[in-house]
Amino acid sequence: MPSFDDIDILLLNNRPNDNFLGLTPTEVHNLLYDTFDERSILKFSDDLDDETLDQIPLFRIVEEYLKIINRDQQIKLTPLGALPRKVIIELYDKRILLDDHIENGITKLWKEEDCISIRSAGLTAELAGLVRKANGKIALTKKGVKLLQVENRIQLFKVFFQAFTNKFDWGFNDLYPNEPIGQLGWAFSVYMLTKFLTQESTADFYAEKYMNAFPHFISLFRPSYSSSDRQFSHCYGIRTFGRFLLWFGFVTVEKQKKYLDLGTDKFKGTDLINQVFTFDD
Repeated sequence: MPSFDDIDILLLNNRPNDNFLGLTPTEVHNLLYDTFDERSILKFSDDLDDETLDQIPLFRIVEEYLKIINRDQQIKLTPLGALPRKVIIELYDKRILLDDHIENGITKLWKEEDCISIRSAGLTAELAGLVRKANGKIALTKKGVKLLQVENRIQLFKVFFQAFTNKFDWGFNDLYPNEPIGQLGWAFSVYMLTKFLTQESTADFYAEKYMNAFPHFISLFRPSYSSSDRQFSHCYGIRTFGRFLLWFGFVTVEKQKKYLDLGTDKFKGTDLINQVFTFDD
């Protein structure tokens, strides 16, 4: 027979919490650590189709990337193990996901590092087991060949998305603490977005709510060039909004300046979220 303490803990873990926007600690725990498990309130929508997938920029980039490799059979990498410039140029010229610095002439597109969306898509494809590198070349795996077939497109998206959220290190693209800020709880961020889908807000609006849900992350920042709160908000914003939600088409942004400014730009959720996911809350 469970003790009174056990019952109290059970009740507490299954009681809606304001810091979790009405979710229970148990529901949030499952979102964090068992995101795609049957116990999670998040599910991929049963209505996923080609029209929906066509609206997801980073997925379209990885599709084109896999098609190039499939067309050429294999690609010879640079001496440093990177994609050759001609492949990067071919991908970027499809104009799927534009880079502010490249478009405004601040950065020239010479190598993978010059376009982090393409680099991130390529690394994720490798982590997902879609491509493999050997002897200075990159080629599709058997898994990659199979999933690139038209009838397997939805499964390809799911495999790529899960690799991006669970295997690819979001902190790889920035100089913030090597901790899963934003990535841990990405599904909670998507849930937050569904609650304020039609509302235009800055990334700071969501960063504050994320910090209320996961306050231990703030201890990773020390006041220096800006306050701990400011550093935290920018880290969360660039990883979650700049390089996840925008890349997957889950938000639009109304820029206030020439370049992305997380403190002033207004973000708004898109209907794509509800076409890709369902929440059983």
